[in-house]
Amino acid sequence: MKRHGCVIRLRPEQRETYLRLHAAVWPSVEKTLREANFRNYTIFLHDDLLFGYYEYVGDDYEADLGLIAADPQTQEWWKLTDPCQESIAEPGSGDWWAPMREVWHLTDEAVGQAPDLTRQGSGS
Repeated sequence: MKRHGCVIRLRPEQRETYLRLHAAVWPSVEKTLREANFRNYTIFLHDDLLFGYYEYVGDDYEADLGLIAADPQTQEWWKLTDPCQESIAEPGSGDWWAPMREVWHLTDEAVGQAPDLTRQGSGS
């Protein structure tokens, strides 16, 4: 599994349209993402920035991106969502959403350390 983060600007005048669309994402678009091995796809909003996070569980990322891009329903979805967004990706990169570099990840247990049992049940 590989974690991915990405960011894009939300056009302020399209904010309500974008939020309305994502309140009811088309099942066919969700199905295509699942078939392309995307999991835990989440989009967060802060001011006019959208932050996307997903986990990729496949073994051919480029082929799976191609599967998504070739899907007619996803293409129709993008016709509605793309005008709501302004790419901040590196020009010429071919990316619409700008990829983000992971700088830290909390694992389930500290490597080589026993769990801190003194904090269990403290609510923190």
